[in-house]
Amino acid sequence: QVQLVESGGGLVQPGGSLRLSCVASGTISDIYFMGWSRQAPGKQREWVATITSGGSTNYADSVKGRFTISRDNAKNTVFLQMNSLKPEDTAVYYCNARLRTVSGLINTYWGQGTQVTVSS
Repeated sequence: QVQLVESGGGLVQPGGSLRLSCVASGTISDIYFMGWSRQAPGKQREWVATITSGGSTNYADSVKGRFTISRDNAKNTVFLQMNSLKPEDTAVYYCNARLRTVSGLINTYWGQGTQVTVSS
């Protein structure tokens, strides 16, 4: 069984910063990549950023230059540092991980999400 648990969301003023964390736990053998997506009210879920086990990163154009994804492989943890936040960044942020379990199953797992609200 695998679980992903996000933390670090909250209410922040425009221009402010937040740091999200996500810990993957359970019967994990290898994690290939980890990432973040978000879903704003009334909109479809959109991809935000991804990081591979080797540290290669990719970002959506809407967050490039403002958000930074990083990970601690030893702790199966991924972070999302969000700076210069805008009201349009308001959304539920979901962590995901593409991994292999100890039984050999390869799948993508998702967390339950953490709310980020950018408002004055």
